Amino acid sequence: MRELPKELILPAGFVPPEIPDPPVTPKDAATVMLVRDTGDGLEVFLQRRVLGMAFAGGMTVFPGGGVDRRDADTSLAWHGPSPAWWADRFACDLSLARALVCAAVRETFEESGVLLAGPSEDSVVSDVRPYAEARAQLVNRELSLAGFLAESGLVLRADLLMPWSNWVTPVEERRRFDARFFLAALPVGQRADGATTEAADTRWQRPTDALEDWKEGKVGLMPPTWTTLAELEECATVADAMGRQRVIDKLMPRVARDGDVLRIVLPGDPAYDTASSHLDPT
Repeated sequence: MRELPKELILPAGFVPPEIPDPPVTPKDAATVMLVRDTGDGLEVFLQRRVLGMAFAGGMTVFPGGGVDRRDADTSLAWHGPSPAWWADRFACDLSLARALVCAAVRETFEESGVLLAGPSEDSVVSDVRPYAEARAQLVNRELSLAGFLAESGLVLRADLLMPWSNWVTPVEERRRFDARFFLAALPVGQRADGATTEAADTRWQRPTDALEDWKEGKVGLMPPTWTTLAELEECATVADAMGRQRVIDKLMPRVARDGDVLRIVLPGDPAYDTASSHLDPT
């Protein structure tokens, strides 16, 4: 893993000066990096979150969100690595593993219109327009993923996802997530859109260009997004990225004061073990 750059600092007021006591329990979440091949190399789908959102407002992120209790429904048709396989990769129990994969598929569809499912175990939906109403019902929690797939005669394609990483929001923050990151290739015939109220704008971009935009101050990136873009920057193609053998460790950054600014530090950073429980300037 690359070391976080010193320039990656937190906006003023991003975290409270005092660590909540006790710390907020992280909510399980799934994040999906959609990737595609182009003549200029691998591109990833990015969203800039609406500025007023309670968590990461204004930041550029990948599609994703919290696990819904109905994501653990065992009735849906499933193809690909079993929940036991995912539980082993993400070091969690079977029920949560199933829910994480389902949340990854559901959130990807809700936020980008990309559906990782098909009418059979060896096919993928190429035209998602017939499912526009179901997408809206999923967003409004009027319909569960299992209910949608059953009504539509679709099979969840867990084999189209690859586990990538696991990030936990620092204890300093009042909104915390235990987010598992997945990688998925854009299915043939489908397109990712910006039809979500959570994003101010969306784009496909090469990881190198996204990191350059951050360096120039055009976008804001959180440490998991910066790190993932830096990792994807090393992948020449979708096949290259999907073929990487990843070791999934749970990473929980901490917030440390560095002079007049707050920055995120990872395990191994000298400032990690000395990060203060009080972040006001001294």
